[in-house]
Amino acid sequence: MKVLGVCGSARKNGNTLRLIEAVFEPLREAGHECETVELAGKTLQGCTACQACYREKDRQCHGRNDFGNELIEKMDAVDVIILGSPVYFADVSAEMKALIDRSGYVAKANDNMFRRKVGAAVVAVRRAGAIHAFDTMNHLFLIGEMIVVGSSYWNVGIGRGRGEVEADEEGMLTMRTLGENTAWLLERLA
Repeated sequence: MKVLGVCGSARKNGNTLRLIEAVFEPLREAGHECETVELAGKTLQGCTACQACYREKDRQCHGRNDFGNELIEKMDAVDVIILGSPVYFADVSAEMKALIDRSGYVAKANDNMFRRKVGAAVVAVRRAGAIHAFDTMNHLFLIGEMIVVGSSYWNVGIGRGRGEVEADEEGMLTMRTLGENTAWLLERLA
């Protein structure tokens, strides 16, 4: 099965990406195809609430002309969507929020096109705000009628500087367990 990890960090190869890669390890071991898209350096603007997605019903956003539709198309084509974001002022990055709003609108306008896909959120945090960011990403999954996978603890890794999250043993174990649980679920869904 196909798995897409969307890294909402403004930093390439940062802590959020490392968390997503830790989730991917067991999934790859189980034979699943994993792809990561980093939002760093890409233009992804917020929703304009133009409602064109409801009029057109073609699985695309018509309010913006940027990377959004390419990403929504990728989300539509996979079985699992993993959203990852660092914490910026107690919530997800602006790019991640734009993706949530736009893909959520498009999905709802097209008969909940993410329905019964598997979803999981991961958060890289320095200190506080992780649970709020985690909750924000899970809202997309839950309102989209997706199946949310859990782990042994909240899907949070702690670290500030690039790579510091790898020293968070519990966080990295939580990510690996999340990957194992997702692989288990995919086996049963197949």
